[in-house]
Amino acid sequence: MMANEVIKKAKENMNKSIAVFQKELGGIRAGVANASLLDGIKVDYYGVPTPLTQMSSVSIPEARVLMVTPYDKSSLDDIEHAILASDLGITPANDGTVIRIVIPQLTGERRQEIAKQVGKLAEKGKIAVRNVRRDAMDTLKRQEKDGDITEDEQRSLEKQVQKVTDDATKEIDKLADQKSQEITQG
Repeated sequence: MMANEVIKKAKENMNKSIAVFQKELGGIRAGVANASLLDGIKVDYYGVPTPLTQMSSVSIPEARVLMVTPYDKSSLDDIEHAILASDLGITPANDGTVIRIVIPQLTGERRQEIAKQVGKLAEKGKIAVRNVRRDAMDTLKRQEKDGDITEDEQRSLEKQVQKVTDDATKEIDKLADQKSQEITQG
């Protein structure tokens, strides 16, 4: 693998780590309705676990209300049971045609817990980025050892990998700070 490809691949993998982190952040309740809260919910639909988002449309009629409208009205009870069984901790309201999920206001203590959860997710994301950096550095060391690149080139490329790593880490910190502020300020 060429040296520039090592950096390019490292950058791509770090961006994937950031995207995973963003997706995980989207699943955190911040006291406001967010359709991504329902992304991980699977509904037992004719014996097959089916993602809720494939079986229904999710809209946000008010700031703290999610409205789930199933494409097949007969699946309404199954969807309600799946939401109840999920780790959302919210009881849905079924009116026979749609399911409404009211997102409760967060207490100060709960906001602090969620902010800590964001911090843990951020650290997990940074670890993923550092693992990508380690793999890239190992590849560069192997290339220098095999004589594919010189020692000076290796050092230069390692600096580039470190810069990409620093940028990815700053992006994760920025996203975590934004989410923490959103949670603590409500």
